[in-house]
Amino acid sequence: MLHRRGKVLALVLAGGEGGRLGPLTAERAKPALPFGGVYRLIDFALSNCHHSRISDVWVLQQYEAHSVSEYLANGRPWDLDRTYGGLRVVQPSTGDEESGWYEGNADAIHRNREAIERFDPEVVLVLSADAVYLLDYARVVERHLELAAEVTLVTTRVTREDARRFGVVDVGGDTRVRGFEYKPEEPAGDLVTAEVFVYDARVLLDTLADLAARDRGLADFGESLVPALVERGSAFAYDLDGYWRDVGTIESYWQAHMDLLEPEPRIRLDDAAWPVLTGRQLRAPAHVAAGARIENSLVSPGCTVRGCVVDSVLGPGAVVEDGAEVVEAVVLHDARIDGRVARAVVDAGAHVTGDAGGEREVAVLT
Repeated sequence: MLHRRGKVLALVLAGGEGGRLGPLTAERAKPALPFGGVYRLIDFALSNCHHSRISDVWVLQQYEAHSVSEYLANGRPWDLDRTYGGLRVVQPSTGDEESGWYEGNADAIHRNREAIERFDPEVVLVLSADAVYLLDYARVVERHLELAAEVTLVTTRVTREDARRFGVVDVGGDTRVRGFEYKPEEPAGDLVTAEVFVYDARVLLDTLADLAARDRGLADFGESLVPALVERGSAFAYDLDGYWRDVGTIESYWQAHMDLLEPEPRIRLDDAAWPVLTGRQLRAPAHVAAGARIENSLVSPGCTVRGCVVDSVLGPGAVVEDGAEVVEAVVLHDARIDGRVARAVVDAGAHVTGDAGGEREVAVLT
């Protein structure tokens, strides 16, 4: 039986540029990037909120905001189209002292502090929309309240090389966070934040205000906010026991798709107990022509396959022409392949002819 969890406000951070994804985010916000054929990256945070029974969700936008707003619509796929509460889309504004462009995720929350104070939550759940994972946030919030924590950091393990891209956490035997390094050149360990944070709401807003008053910088959480709370001794870790992959680079985005094709995938997007919900568009069933060959691949609705598809993911409406070959590739919606593509990500609407991609390095084709 779960303990009382208090009033929870979830903030989904959807304003980053996603520059490491190159052309894939040139005209769309990273959270709106397609994943797994029929999904979008933001689906994971929103679906987790739905299954965790968290119904007050604000999406903070900035870069290419239209791409996320159009997709979210009224929040119906995630049961967030409510008369009271539900989905709220928040964008930078002008006209008061909080106005202006967000300079990072901590700054984004600070600039919206008056709205958060009016909502008056007990707990603020802060979520990135850059990772692929399934997690019951209600259990994290419950543990946070049991420990009377000021912040709870959800953690996971990555390679030492990848750890340089995240906040590296040192945890004691009682799950108390003893040390924190933000994107260190030489990581001391492989335990990192999974970009899911639970904050005591009052502590969060007061600490941000104090840091701003002392001109300590409010760019990202890892630069000042989390280190300050760790120093106070009330920061705790919660282990994410399951699949988690940040998809903030071309290589990791491609690899996450290849993970879906493993004989025993480490994550099931259609798990009946915890399905990933999406605002999918209706398409006709996929058409596989006579003589076509498909092996170990995901083929979305609306696709037409006349050629060969092996170890690949095809988004809605993708076309693989007769004689074409797609191997270990991610083909986004409405792209057309009329040649050979290997170890590549093909952007939406692209037309690829000839021999493209590479056997050793992941290429991006637009």
